[in-house]
Amino acid sequence: MAKESGIGWTTCSVDDSTGTPQAIKNDITNLQFSTPRAVQDVTGVDKSAMERILLLADFSVTLNGVFNDAANQSHAVFKTVPSTSVARTVSLTVSGQSLNNECLFTDYPLSRSDSGELTFAVPGVLSDGVVPTWS
Repeated sequence: MAKESGIGWTTCSVDDSTGTPQAIKNDITNLQFSTPRAVQDVTGVDKSAMERILLLADFSVTLNGVFNDAANQSHAVFKTVPSTSVARTVSLTVSGQSLNNECLFTDYPLSRSDSGELTFAVPGVLSDGVVPTWS
């Protein structure tokens, strides 16, 4: 596979509170996600350098976007975050590579700038214990 940009993102969908996937990629201006692994230091006193083992996998995402209260768009998806604790499927696809995870969204912060933009930055974390895997 050749080097590519992130232009032309194929899929960015999140389940709404009823479990229905909603394609919200048009509302998302940028996003960050990570798939870190915890590590344990197992260095014995006989070593002169660190020795570690991999532990649990994790996933986190922050979706940044523009407020859109049209039906089935970002506000409809995230407006129940403060009042429900339902896990939602997050589906990300770029260049035919997909990463799908069950997440809990922990906040729906809206920000109105001094120039008038109304934006959000919604953080989500892995919820189901399944190791994040690209397909």
